[in-house]
Amino acid sequence: MQNNDLITGKDGQTRCAWCGSDPLYIDYHDNEWGRPVYDDVRLFEKLCLEGFQSGLSWITILKKRENFRRAFDDFNFEKVATYTEKNVQRLLQNEGIIRHRGKIEATINNAQITLNIIEKERSFSDYLWQFQPKSPPIHKTKDTVPDQTPESQALAKALKQYGWKFIGPTTVYAFMQAMGMVNDHLEGCDFNQN
Repeated sequence: MQNNDLITGKDGQTRCAWCGSDPLYIDYHDNEWGRPVYDDVRLFEKLCLEGFQSGLSWITILKKRENFRRAFDDFNFEKVATYTEKNVQRLLQNEGIIRHRGKIEATINNAQITLNIIEKERSFSDYLWQFQPKSPPIHKTKDTVPDQTPESQALAKALKQYGWKFIGPTTVYAFMQAMGMVNDHLEGCDFNQN
């Protein structure tokens, strides 16, 4: 039986079809998406970029990711937490990123929240990873992949209680997929790590 949710690339590898044929997207699918990440800075970056992605496609953000990293001091949350209105104005002029005041200000706020979480929890990574599902299912088709789960709802709620902005259960679930908290590579994908 053929699964139209999978594609076979020119290299003979079978992948989740969402990555299409764009080399940047293929590289992201093959080498990043779904691989566990425990680094506080990279986790902060991804949560912020998911917020910037709201209303846009991930490939749009992925193509601008290096610009975002340069603009936001490589998402060093200790530095971003000190940004002032001068930094906001600088970022609003940066054509290499998404110039949305609310999302820029949310990133600064969220850097401050990350510091608060680390002060109370000792590790941003440990705090986030406690919401990992205990036994996520293996998906055969993209129609069985949820856009949110009880765990993503709980994490979004917990982050909002801390004061995190531009966050919701769907954004959090996309984050969980990307950071390897869940493995949503479809059954039959050569990059499925189950």
